[in-house]
Amino acid sequence: MSVDEQMVGNIVREVMAKLQLQSGEGATSGVFSTMEEAIEAAAKAQTYVHKMSMDQREKIITEIRKRTKENAEILAHMAVQETGMGNVPHKILKHHLVAEKTPGTEDITTTAWSGDRGLTLVEMGPFGVIGAITPCTNPSETVICNTIGMVAGGNTVVFNPHPAAIKTSIFAVNMINEASLAAGGPNNIACTVAKPTMETSNVMMKHPAIQLIAATGGPGVVTAVLSSGRRGIGAGAGNPPALVDTTADIRKAAEDIVNGCTFDNNLPCIAEKEVVALDSIADELIHYMTSEQGCYLANAKEQEQLLATVLKDGRLNRHCVGRDAKTLLGMIGVQVPDTIRCIIFEGEKEHPLIAEELMMPILGIVRATDFDDAVRKAVWLEHGNRHSAHIHSKNVDNITKYAQAIDTAILVKNGPSYAALGFGGEGFCTFTIASRTGEGLTSASSFVKKRRCVMTDSLCIR
Repeated sequence: MSVDEQMVGNIVREVMAKLQLQSGEGATSGVFSTMEEAIEAAAKAQTYVHKMSMDQREKIITEIRKRTKENAEILAHMAVQETGMGNVPHKILKHHLVAEKTPGTEDITTTAWSGDRGLTLVEMGPFGVIGAITPCTNPSETVICNTIGMVAGGNTVVFNPHPAAIKTSIFAVNMINEASLAAGGPNNIACTVAKPTMETSNVMMKHPAIQLIAATGGPGVVTAVLSSGRRGIGAGAGNPPALVDTTADIRKAAEDIVNGCTFDNNLPCIAEKEVVALDSIADELIHYMTSEQGCYLANAKEQEQLLATVLKDGRLNRHCVGRDAKTLLGMIGVQVPDTIRCIIFEGEKEHPLIAEELMMPILGIVRATDFDDAVRKAVWLEHGNRHSAHIHSKNVDNITKYAQAIDTAILVKNGPSYAALGFGGEGFCTFTIASRTGEGLTSASSFVKKRRCVMTDSLCIR
């Protein structure tokens, strides 16, 4: 059964009324009027979570996964309605992905050394209450993904969500706490504030109970976290290039690149943001993009109009982020059928619509004279974020050279970008990709302390 806008509106009102966004006894579902109250509640819940067995934690996580699937359509509709970004079918897929492929307690492991001088263990223990800053691009997905990993490690979490997605984030927090209670766990394993602001974020980052902060967002918020004096996991921006060389299956490359670029209207930070194509195959690539993959080739005048619309005074127009290609073209007076899903054009790497991370299905194509030229241009376009990059090639030497030069946390070879998250590719899912601080794709093991326990001259029973 589909969820229409009126139903979503009713759900939002019911949730907000149910939460009774007040302090004290009224705040029973993880939502509080102040950050101090939220942290206090999460700290109390963490004393229970810390003592839970792995099996007990996994029961909570299993219930979170179940409820995420059950509410995937509601959460998808809420996010699109509240933020105006992305599209519902793809957001539904993302919620199922986060429910099915986010690691849980299996990611919490023990290392042991046993020998003549005894037994040494390295265990993964909790930080306690983790502070998390989440974006409006993937609001509920990030909340759910973070909570699963953090609770698996014995932590609880306090979120400072993006204000533009607070209703969706609150729904996710409420759902998580209901799942915990249903599985025999405590309330408030995930907490937040009713009205997140820069001030509530600052309170969280300076609070003595918060020793680890995970920030998923733009470069500004990551820089703030890394300057907080706390340990920070920074998942910042990317500008992933897709390189296509002469050995690639050009037809498949066109399909994969457009599929990845248009997934959820290009909101994922891993999505293809521009293409670097060798000159000898660029025309063929553009042919398949326009004739088979629903791409609109913008002329020079339309490029200027898009630039003036998308970038205002050198800054990204937030009203364009996460919009579909037809809507973006409509903003400049170009009417196209619903089959158009991506806007492409040719330009130099310095073109603002190529060099800037847009998070919308506008894909600039940069020509390269040879493979080395292509690598140089792709590395420049990635801007040293060390986040994500993609390549379409059947030459192992070329793939290796590119991988070493671009040095990103994610490299997708001969597939759409979302394969990196386990969607059509192997591996686990995450929505916090910490390229800047080096953790890469985060999971439960990213949110724990390593503790060494040594017994000398005993417990070796060889």
